[in-house]
Amino acid sequence: MNAAARLAGLGTSIFAEMSRLAIEHGAINLGQGFPDFEAPTFVKEAAARAVLAGHNQYAPSIGLPRLRRAIADTWTRRGAFTPDADAEITVTAGATEALLASILGLVNPGDEVIVFEPFYDAYVPDVTFAGGVARPVRLAPPAWDFDVDAFAAAITPRTKLVILNTPHNPTGKMWTTAELDALAALCRKHDLVVIADEVYSEITFDGRPHVSIATRPGMRERTITIDSIGKTFSVTGWKIGWTIAPAALTAAIRGVHQFVTFCNSTPLQEASADALEQAATNGYYVKLRNDYTARRTL
Repeated sequence: MNAAARLAGLGTSIFAEMSRLAIEHGAINLGQGFPDFEAPTFVKEAAARAVLAGHNQYAPSIGLPRLRRAIADTWTRRGAFTPDADAEITVTAGATEALLASILGLVNPGDEVIVFEPFYDAYVPDVTFAGGVARPVRLAPPAWDFDVDAFAAAITPRTKLVILNTPHNPTGKMWTTAELDALAALCRKHDLVVIADEVYSEITFDGRPHVSIATRPGMRERTITIDSIGKTFSVTGWKIGWTIAPAALTAAIRGVHQFVTFCNSTPLQEASADALEQAATNGYYVKLRNDYTARRTL
């Protein structure tokens, strides 16, 4: 029996392939997106406490209330708007499920989705699974600048979504406020929804703050922001992610999520809430950026 046609040409993830080759040849693996150092002790201890405290049964499908509140509080501390923890935040199996649930929840067969090239390898397969068509718009090297004219030219009557990744994987580009505003203007003009992949939002350099497109004028109501605990706290194996989106978009995400994973690891959700709550006051984010700056310098 043959595999479904939607899998044709997809092959193995480039990250899995590069990790296999790195092991085979004893190479330094610069392909896989996980750290080669331990998570902070306070984060690991939170996970151990959660398991021993008995948080081991199903969580609510949309995520533990405590974690959703911690996510909302994190946005408030950043100076952004405060999301409604009950109506606008959904906990998923990492950012990976958040991406797929968002795309499956919104894209109909034949809809077009603009992706900025180079892009994370899951974007195009996710669009393909939904029956959509990915339309690449290339960022211009060496600074990976956004070409607003190329973006405008890629928009057609069938365009429905734009996938934006900032801070960007794999280049490290952080979109400027001017670039975000130019993108936002065209999204408002053509009634496009933005899926903003922001899993590196806390790993920034040289004092430059991350800016979420959802905070730009007129964009909150048309943006799905995706983040996760994995990169921020060096626990990529936990697979605890989330979406922040207005209620109408959240309903579409939850409609898919309930039949994909339904809910995600209860003790790790408890621990993630603990990590976000403690990091708000213990100086963790400053240390995180300092440590990554030292690695970049080396």
